[in-house]
Amino acid sequence: MAETEMNITPPIPEMEEQELEDDDRCPIKQVDMTVPKTDDPNIPVVTFRMWVLGLVACVLLSFVNQFMWYRSNPMSLSSISAQIAVVPIGHLMARTITKRVFFKGTKFEFSLNPGPFTIKEHVLITIFANSGAGTVYATHILTAVKLLYKKKLDFLPALIVMVTTQVLGFGWAGIFRKYLVEPAEMWWPSNMVQVSLFRALHEKEKRSKGSMTRTQFFLVTVVCIFAYGLLPNYLFTLITCFSWVCWINSKSVLVNQIGSGYYGLGIGSFGIDWSTISAYLGSPLASPWFATANVAVGFVLVMYVMTPVCYWLNVYKAKTFPIYSQDLFLSNGMPYDIHKIVNSKFQLDEEAYAKIGRVNLSTFFAMTYGLGFATLTATVVHVFLFNGRDILNLTKGAFRGSRKIDVHARLMKAYKQVPTWWFLVLLVLNLVLIIFAVEHYKESLQLPWWGVLFACGLALFFTLPIGIITATTNQMPGLNILTEYIMGYIYPGRPVANMCFKVYGYISMTQGLFLIQDFKLGHYMKIPPRSMFMAQVVGALVSVAVYTGTAWWMMGSIDNLCDVSLLPADSKWKCPMDNTFFNASVIWGLVGPRRIFGELGEYAKVNWFFLAGAILPFLVWVLQKVFSKQKWIRLINMPVLLGSTAMMPPASSVNFTSWIIVGFLSGFVIYRSRPKLWGRYNYVLSGGLDAGTAFVSVLVFYSLQYAKDIGLEWWGNNGEGCPLATCPTAKGIVVDGCPVF
Repeated sequence: MAETEMNITPPIPEMEEQELEDDDRCPIKQVDMTVPKTDDPNIPVVTFRMWVLGLVACVLLSFVNQFMWYRSNPMSLSSISAQIAVVPIGHLMARTITKRVFFKGTKFEFSLNPGPFTIKEHVLITIFANSGAGTVYATHILTAVKLLYKKKLDFLPALIVMVTTQVLGFGWAGIFRKYLVEPAEMWWPSNMVQVSLFRALHEKEKRSKGSMTRTQFFLVTVVCIFAYGLLPNYLFTLITCFSWVCWINSKSVLVNQIGSGYYGLGIGSFGIDWSTISAYLGSPLASPWFATANVAVGFVLVMYVMTPVCYWLNVYKAKTFPIYSQDLFLSNGMPYDIHKIVNSKFQLDEEAYAKIGRVNLSTFFAMTYGLGFATLTATVVHVFLFNGRDILNLTKGAFRGSRKIDVHARLMKAYKQVPTWWFLVLLVLNLVLIIFAVEHYKESLQLPWWGVLFACGLALFFTLPIGIITATTNQMPGLNILTEYIMGYIYPGRPVANMCFKVYGYISMTQGLFLIQDFKLGHYMKIPPRSMFMAQVVGALVSVAVYTGTAWWMMGSIDNLCDVSLLPADSKWKCPMDNTFFNASVIWGLVGPRRIFGELGEYAKVNWFFLAGAILPFLVWVLQKVFSKQKWIRLINMPVLLGSTAMMPPASSVNFTSWIIVGFLSGFVIYRSRPKLWGRYNYVLSGGLDAGTAFVSVLVFYSLQYAKDIGLEWWGNNGEGCPLATCPTAKGIVVDGCPVF
């Protein structure tokens, strides 16, 4: 491979002696600093090594991630862990496997060992790993129905739902490739981490005196974070959430609410643990600074302005409930027993609901739904105002064949593209299978055939605008609330129908965008598109099979899995993400939005957020037209700002404060003061932190916590020290362990 120096821009191999032209400069500086602008089409890609290592990585990550997903503190292994682990194995296979050529001289000629382990093989292995690392969201349906509603769901319809939600996204990916992969402006920031790692692991570098190569820096990072990881994972868990404000007066509810990083506002709270920092928003090192700033402003406005004002003004009886909670309550602050309002047909028992009373939410939870409403309308208006002309020009160029392309798109013309009809065939076959399933298993799935088509229509409409936001900011606005809201209104009282509509409308779009992101990674690394397509299809099918099998096995093996009401307080299997999904299915599917956000519910005024979300991007657009010299105004991204807290709950304040601090230091301080240092090491650092944290977390969990349950009892492992953060403050409300006001 070509040798590299300390240059920001990757060098040109000797076979291309001409200097870079202006047209070869990428419009996105981070891409220009990170992605190589050369290619050798003769490098082996689809090999025996690729198949073996890719499938093994996919299976292992799928099993481990589903297993870890049910933990009280969920953890997932990213594909970066596999990306690192396969390197020595790939080189070992290249040295030891026979180089014999089979069927020599025929069209079936092949070799198990075509030579040295290549970077392109490595990329395809990572694509397989990406399939295993990305969770199969439809697993939540299995968990909610079987474990939380405690109803029957057979394996075959469950498997069909799992497979079709993952593969349906190929249709949307194929339709919108031209808009979200080829344009240089659609740069998908998180891909920079993997590109940097590929280069660090495969390119030979000359080490300058007093510095480290990227490979050395990566290995040092992995070793250091692995050693340090024993502290937050086992020896001193308090550093995952330092809520020092609570230590001022741990017996004061007010102080606990202000200081708790897990269950309160989290003022002053922070975590010195990479898992805490990157758990919900991804790596802050991969986020462009303008996006980080939008998230920071949104978080501050929501958590430090809106939440305390609403709580202390007792909006929607806020003081009757915890200041921060995703649970469902009776009007007196007691937990709501959902099973009492479900009839034998797995639908809402209206008589029981009228007798027991309305479902109540914490005011924070209600407001986060409102912000979700605003984010949806803001996304559509923002993309129309700020990207509408670009989309129109791209569409015209696609038909005229006159689009301007960058250096990476130009190099990719050397390969056969994937015909659009391949994607469309997968789309049609999936639709046929889905409609068959919902008609044949009506009682289990509850979703009518027209609901499938409606969900697909929503996914088709929103894939492009949400894709543009994600490709430029590394933040993905969610479509989950809209799908739940619509189906809850037009087909209320059927929770499984609502969940299925959600996964077909929202998750198929999300899966499509993940596929497009992988296509962009292949675009940067110059992988033949048809090889990428093959790896994605096979990886998706294998991962679904493993995720489904693992979940089914765990449901039958672990007593009271995910049922918080039956598990001990210190249980490792509380499944917070699944319980959030379950609560959402109650709100939107069983009870329905009309009884919560409509005229029959407490929270009808929250619907005004839809209008606010549509107006705010327009105001930003007007401001940037009026004050055209103020460039910072254009960097205000309302979908990201309004949707900054979309992961709350289950994410908490400490996840955001820690993420914002690291994002500021990397994206603003170091990027501006030491740009060469940032360009050389930033994304490599991110990959090293991900890999080291993943390895130590798995080691500690399986060696000390899962099998033997060996723990250390001392004050550093006794939690954040905010025992009263979840207590209500309304007069006369009685909750165990809380003072009565």
